[in-house]
Amino acid sequence: MQTILQKTHYPIYNRQVSTASLWKKFIGWTNKQEKNRMLWTAIAIAGHGCVFTILTTLAILFTGNHFIFWPFAIGAMSMTVVVNLSALPTRITIPVFFLSLIIDAVIIAMCIANGFDIAATYR
Repeated sequence: MQTILQKTHYPIYNRQVSTASLWKKFIGWTNKQEKNRMLWTAIAIAGHGCVFTILTTLAILFTGNHFIFWPFAIGAMSMTVVVNLSALPTRITIPVFFLSLIIDAVIIAMCIANGFDIAATYR
């Protein structure tokens, strides 16, 4: 009778895999880059100021010098400079830098979509 009343317990192994999102992996990587903070500051200010902003402004000028692109190009450069000069941690400066590069790439793509018009720069 005891075997009928006694309930046997069989534990079930339930493995749950928790995967981190791409954003959390990126933020984790930026936290690990804190030891290279000065390198990222130099890349952001010099690289953005000397290469990417120049390419963006040339694309704006060669496609007719539309005014709507200028505030976005200036804003992208400004947000990179302000974040780096305020000495924020890399978990903030690196995403802002990449966001500014995306803004510049979108501006260049829109300028290419409008078509280059060198003669418009002299009007």
